[in-house]
Amino acid sequence: MKRTLFAFSLLTSMAGATYAQSSVTVYGVVDLGLKIENDGAGRTVGIASGNQSVSRVGFKGTEDLGNGLKANFVLEAGFSADTGAQSDATRFFNRQSYVSLAGDFGEVKLGRVQTMVFTNSAVFDPFADTLAGDSVRIFNYGGNRIDNTVNYSFAAKNGINGQVAYSFGEVAGNTSASRTVAGAIGYASGPLATVLTYQDTKDVTGTDSSKTTLIGGNYNFGLLQPFIAYAINKGFGTLDTRDSLIGLKINLTPADTIMTSFMYKQDKVNNNANARQIAIGYTHNLSVRTNLYTSWALLSNDDNANYRVAAAGKNDNLFNVGIRHKF
Repeated sequence: MKRTLFAFSLLTSMAGATYAQSSVTVYGVVDLGLKIENDGAGRTVGIASGNQSVSRVGFKGTEDLGNGLKANFVLEAGFSADTGAQSDATRFFNRQSYVSLAGDFGEVKLGRVQTMVFTNSAVFDPFADTLAGDSVRIFNYGGNRIDNTVNYSFAAKNGINGQVAYSFGEVAGNTSASRTVAGAIGYASGPLATVLTYQDTKDVTGTDSSKTTLIGGNYNFGLLQPFIAYAINKGFGTLDTRDSLIGLKINLTPADTIMTSFMYKQDKVNNNANARQIAIGYTHNLSVRTNLYTSWALLSNDDNANYRVAAAGKNDNLFNVGIRHKF
């Protein structure tokens, strides 16, 4: 009887220890605000979800495997908070869906993950891929996320960090079709952060590709934090464009930040097909998890350019104000 009680006690303590080394977290964002936009087809006024951050719910977990090795997972679904609808009706976990192993060597992810440029947007964009000044409105990100990916990342103690990724096209009989190869190398230490990224995506036949090379960074002086970026985009026929950005964050207080940027897209092939955008934004933190925001951007297209507008040559005038809550 004593042996039975001892064995039961031992198993219970082992189970408790195992549970203590694992964790699962439910998290999310609800972002709603007023959005006023005129893309050349007339003014639209309404309540919009995800002005600053896409509204989402997610699950993430980690298990300590011992010897510094951990297993992790992330499952994240976007939704429109103003209607309750899924962001993508064709898949529930449309944002990220991956499992990984992490240790002193870095982290290896398998699944649906962020693209290389999007992962590093906070390094070169003062708006960090948010609000009306979002650099994706002109810059070529190659999408924000990509399926069927093997991604390896690391961050060294000397400040050097990097990633490499391969996304399978999964086309029968053609291993080149729709595949993506990407990489990034960066440095982040103290006030300085820089990154160089490259992404090459093949078309559905594997005979042509879209290539983006981007370099950018920022330096935090305290009150002022300037940003700069430059990108070269080529491929998919005659595509040959250049994207450039200069921006500034003004860190007024720990709770108050002003962001501003100017972006320019130059088309090296088509005449009179350039575009430019000026933007300004402001955020105020009410708490660690809740903030207010507002932003405005004017994107101007040349006669043969149609970025973010209803027709070539039109301008896009975008304003929003709202609240974001993280949980």
